[in-house]
Amino acid sequence: MKTSPDSFKSRLKKVVETRDTLGGKIFDTTIQVLIVFAVVAFSVSTIPEISEELKSFLRWSQAVTIIVFSIEYGLRIYVADSKRWYIFSFYGIIDLLAILPFYLALAIDLRALRILRLLRIFELLKMARYSSAVEKYRRAFLDIKAELVVFIFATCFLIYVAAVGVYYFEHEVQPEAFKSIFHSLWWALATVTTVGYGDVYPITAGGRIFTFFILMIGVGILAVPAGLLASALYNIGKKNPD
Repeated sequence: MKTSPDSFKSRLKKVVETRDTLGGKIFDTTIQVLIVFAVVAFSVSTIPEISEELKSFLRWSQAVTIIVFSIEYGLRIYVADSKRWYIFSFYGIIDLLAILPFYLALAIDLRALRILRLLRIFELLKMARYSSAVEKYRRAFLDIKAELVVFIFATCFLIYVAAVGVYYFEHEVQPEAFKSIFHSLWWALATVTTVGYGDVYPITAGGRIFTFFILMIGVGILAVPAGLLASALYNIGKKNPD
């Protein structure tokens, strides 16, 4: 008796998207183990003293891992109720970015590998799918996305105002450090975020007073997203105590 395509797809969907079956548990565990292995292998590959044999093993293991991740990505697209939704979802993008550097490295000049290697961090982000804590953070961010957009706009506005203000206070006495408003944006960003690298700083009385007020506002602004996120996580915890 032949198995209908719909029946096969529904069984495959349970394996790929849930842990309710033995196959689903094996599938999830395999992917998790490969994620950890891929991250460790990538870290080991950056050690300059490793032997050529180990380098060769790491290259082959990376290829095998990427092939498995590629198959997983294809299966998730195949079983998704809405393929477009999965492809452009948070996890869909992470899954794609986890395999993309490998294929790009095959097609792009090797000199670009330094940039592509940075994208390997997305292999680690794949683990987010299997963490309930990360899932709660994701849902919390979705709950407060409107407030975060307002916060980002307000922060960008404050950074620009800080850059304009310090430029007018400091440009004449520090023309090299504050050549223009665009040059002043570095100081404004470091000040509003309270990082304060100290490489550029005001020396006039007006500039220092202005910096004091910007710092006070910056401290208050940084507390906003933390409060929003804490509140969202609390609400999610009450709805889903497990």
